[in-house]
Amino acid sequence: MNSQILDLADILNRIAERAAQNLTVGKLLLALHLDPNNITFDAIWQRVFDVTLANINIANFCALIGAAFYAGTFLMPTMVRLRVFGILSSLFFMAYGLLATAIPTFLMYLLLLPINGVRLVQILKLVKKARIAAKGDLSIDWLKPFMDTRKYGAGDILFRKGQRADEMFLITTGRFLVKEIGVELLPGHIMGELGFVAPNNKRTQTVECIEDGAVMTITYDRLLEVYFEYPDFGYFFLRLSSDRLLQNIARLEASVEDYKAKLQAASAPALPAAQTP
Repeated sequence: MNSQILDLADILNRIAERAAQNLTVGKLLLALHLDPNNITFDAIWQRVFDVTLANINIANFCALIGAAFYAGTFLMPTMVRLRVFGILSSLFFMAYGLLATAIPTFLMYLLLLPINGVRLVQILKLVKKARIAAKGDLSIDWLKPFMDTRKYGAGDILFRKGQRADEMFLITTGRFLVKEIGVELLPGHIMGELGFVAPNNKRTQTVECIEDGAVMTITYDRLLEVYFEYPDFGYFFLRLSSDRLLQNIARLEASVEDYKAKLQAASAPALPAAQTP
C-alpha cells in the first residue's frame, strides 16, 4: 500500500515538473508564489492549504455554506425541499454579502429570498388542499356555480353508448335509467364523469329519462378551466371517478355471483318425488 502511495506521489511530482516547464504555467506558479524550478505535488498542496487557511473567515464560511445549499437545490427530489434549500442558500449568501461588503451579492439574494418564500408557501397550501380533497366527502355542491340547468321529459335520451362525451351531468330532479345494466339513477347522482378521463372520450352506457326531471351540466372544457383555477379539484375528481369505478366493479361482482348461483341451481339434480303407499 505504501509503495502504491509513493508511486502516485512520484507520478504527480513528474507531472508538476513537466507543467512547470511551460511558460504560461510557470507564470501562473509565480503568481501563486511557487518556485517553477522546484515544484512538487507536496509544495502545491501546501500552498493551497496555506491560501485556504489564510482566507478562512466568517464571510467566506457563510459563502461556502450558501454554495453548498445552492448546489443541494439541484439534488432535491421534491419542490418543498428545493425551496427550503433555496431559502437557506439566500440567507447565507446575504450574510456573506453583508460581512464582505459585497453589495451586489447581498441585493441579488435579498430579491431571491421572498421569491423562494412565496413559492414555498404556495406549495404548502397546495399540499394542504390536496390532503383535504383526498380526505373530504364527494359532495359536488361547490361545483354547481359553474354548471347550467337543463330539463328532460320522460322518454328523452341524455346520451347513447358510443357517442362522443363532452359534458358531465348532476341529477337534481326526476329519475333516469342506465339501459344496458338496468340501473336507476335518482337525484344526487353524477353521470358522464368517466368520459372526461377516458382515452377516446366515448360514452360507455345509454341513459334515458323515465320521469320528468332536470339535470345540471358542465362541459369538459369548463372542467379543465376549473381544474387550472382550482388545482385541488384534480384530487376531488380522482376520488369521484375512482368511487364510480369501484361501484361498477361491485355491481359486476354481484352480477357474476348471481349468475353462478343460477348455474348451480340449474345444474343441481332434481329430488325424486315421494311415493305414496
